[in-house]
Amino acid sequence: MHRKPRYFARISGRQIFKNGCVKPLISFIIKEMANPSAPPNPTLKKFTDEERLVWEQKFELKVREADLGSDPAHDLAHFRRVAATAKQLCTEENARWEVVVPAAWMHDLVNVPKNDPKRSLASRLSGQEALKFLRSENYPAEFHAEIQHAIEAHSYSAQIDPTTIEASIVQDADRLDGLGAIGVARCFCVAGLLKRSIYDSVDPFGKARALDDLKFTVDHFYVKLFKVAESLRTHSGKSEGARRAQFMHEFLDQLGAEIGSPLHSE
Repeated sequence: MHRKPRYFARISGRQIFKNGCVKPLISFIIKEMANPSAPPNPTLKKFTDEERLVWEQKFELKVREADLGSDPAHDLAHFRRVAATAKQLCTEENARWEVVVPAAWMHDLVNVPKNDPKRSLASRLSGQEALKFLRSENYPAEFHAEIQHAIEAHSYSAQIDPTTIEASIVQDADRLDGLGAIGVARCFCVAGLLKRSIYDSVDPFGKARALDDLKFTVDHFYVKLFKVAESLRTHSGKSEGARRAQFMHEFLDQLGAEIGSPLHSE
């Protein structure tokens, strides 16, 4: 009786059967190695301390050359703070410097004013501009896509969820700069540029009215800033955000006492 050929592999049994004959597994392995189904993952480059210093100097120079506009809340000092915070979070979260730092430095490379209808596109435009710069400087290509994503996802108005720990770090670093003492200072800087009142003289904290941060700066604490504190993603970012948010609550308590409108009833 003629039998049909058998074609199957038993990897666990360390043998391959073909037409009823036993062949060593090594023949199968050699064949598979000659025609791999998927290429191996490349080893990602890791910069030395000296290389990091050189690259950071290039990133800062790029920011200096960019048109940052006249907003003192988004000046060079803002970029330096975000980069410094991002590096700290990067260390604490064991993330990749090669993605976090360039993204943090160039997160707002394209300036779009807060009241511009195209504001939600700013992070995408910044990501594109950063990518052009990285290519011109021959920055390792294996990091380009993740850097661009981290820049695009940092923006509150863009509503893009970060998909990597590095993107979460850059988002947290930028948002932390909107909290605490520096956050209060920046908030009133922007309000002054946009000619918004500090608070509603009748109901400073919006206890009995709808909040409107387009008119009243204090309302912005409730409309956005405290929500930003709750949106932080990394463990380190959440801890620092909680400390900064507490300061902001204390600031509002003091403000209420000074203007004769206590925030909390006795």
